[in-house]
Amino acid sequence: MNSPIIQLLVLAGIAVFLILRLKNVLGTRDGFEGPPRSAADSSTARRQEFEVIDGGPDRDITDHVAEDSDAAAALADMKQVDETFNVTEFLQGAKGAYEWILMAFERGNLDEVAPFLSEDVYEAFAQVVDSREDQGLTVEAEFVGVRETTLADAQFDSSTRKAEITVRFIGELISVVKDNAGEIVEGQPDQAKRQKDGWTFERIMGADDPNWRLVATGE
Repeated sequence: MNSPIIQLLVLAGIAVFLILRLKNVLGTRDGFEGPPRSAADSSTARRQEFEVIDGGPDRDITDHVAEDSDAAAALADMKQVDETFNVTEFLQGAKGAYEWILMAFERGNLDEVAPFLSEDVYEAFAQVVDSREDQGLTVEAEFVGVRETTLADAQFDSSTRKAEITVRFIGELISVVKDNAGEIVEGQPDQAKRQKDGWTFERIMGADDPNWRLVATGE
């Protein structure tokens, strides 16, 4: 067999091999698959998908308040003004602030939390602390933990960008009040008591200061 024939057979074999490889990689078409989608069609599909996602309820809000409530609308407005605001993170911070401020009040160390209290709240706390000192009473307190943290209400003033969020806490602490002689006049050192509080925090959304202030207390 001469050389040209051998070369033709080799080339034919390579061609068959390449055809089989392409078939395995690309596959075959069966039935109607529709016309090729243009780049614009793909972009529209992606945009519609995002619109469905964006148009759904904000779980960061609806996990804490009813979707159709005034509080939910207020929280949504807060997020529009301040994109860094997150309800879940706020509640985590409020929980920590509750322990910190409550223990500062129990121990009479209000100076360390004064920047985070409104003037009215600070004065109300200070009156109680001063009254204890006048009576010669001291408080020994230990925080056990927060059993429940619930977002009770939210309000937003779009004209001033002032946001108010009320949180209900159920906490447990051991608190003992002693007189000048060191005798216990209130509480038991080995028994925790449950305490319910409703605290309202305030902040101007979008302001450089990221801190919330305690502006009202209650049950």
